[in-house]
Amino acid sequence: MKLLVIGGSYFYGRVFVMEAAGAHEITVWNRGTYSMADFGVRQITGDRHDKSAASSCGDYDAVIDFCAYEAGDVRSMVECLSGKIGQYILISTVDVYERGTGLVKTEEAPLEHRQIPGEAGAYIAGKTALEEEIREVCSERGIPYTVLRPAILYGPYNYAPRESVYIQMLLVNHALPKFMDADGVFQFVYVKDAAQAVLKCLGNEKAYGQAYNLCQDQTVTYDSFFHVLQKVADPEVLTNLTQVPLTVAEAVNQGVPVPFPAVKAETQLCDNEKGKTQLELVYTDFEEGMRRTYQAFKHVYVD
Repeated sequence: MKLLVIGGSYFYGRVFVMEAAGAHEITVWNRGTYSMADFGVRQITGDRHDKSAASSCGDYDAVIDFCAYEAGDVRSMVECLSGKIGQYILISTVDVYERGTGLVKTEEAPLEHRQIPGEAGAYIAGKTALEEEIREVCSERGIPYTVLRPAILYGPYNYAPRESVYIQMLLVNHALPKFMDADGVFQFVYVKDAAQAVLKCLGNEKAYGQAYNLCQDQTVTYDSFFHVLQKVADPEVLTNLTQVPLTVAEAVNQGVPVPFPAVKAETQLCDNEKGKTQLELVYTDFEEGMRRTYQAFKHVYVD
């Protein structure tokens, strides 16, 4: 298939391109921070709002949009592409669901329309608006669309300071925090599984007009996360390991990263059955995914 990938040089998009390049003809449209030449893909360098960058675009069997964040991003992209779009796949997030209900979210759960303060609130508002926008724009133009809502992405190439910060602490400082009052529960999705989900949606009529949660089968707490990290680490790293007891508030005050939901009030769990049933999605066991992630980052932090 002929694919146009918007973004695609960082984490999720980069891994998707790596997974898809051998089987599909791919054009990547991004700001050109990282060259994609090694993957054998065509690259358009330019901001997504720069219509002149679209002059070399033609027809595409699918557009996969990894970097739509603000209202108007989907509409402007569809309007500036002069060729035919066979399918539009929007990468959203499980954070779009209405917060505070305490319910496990299926794809039919209400979305969050309240104004939440801060950077996280702006991100959620943007993704919620884009989900409504893609339905409207693609319906107007007869373009099949699919929305993917990943949980916390992890794995090799992750530039966000999440699991990598704890791997670095373990390898460099031989220390890990032990949060004494963290009772939050969260869900991950291994980045290669999320990339495979995009591939499963391509040209798949079952996926047209649908949204899918992408989250592994296991739920995780800080205690279980640190337990798995120690299981996959090299034995010699654990020999002099120090576990530092901290409350969440103490960690925040001391600048110790707390990247995952730390308290029950922040817990938002989702159901993944729809994707497993309709798309036959399979999720990597968390311990295996963390083993691969640890090995990848080990070579970054240890000579």
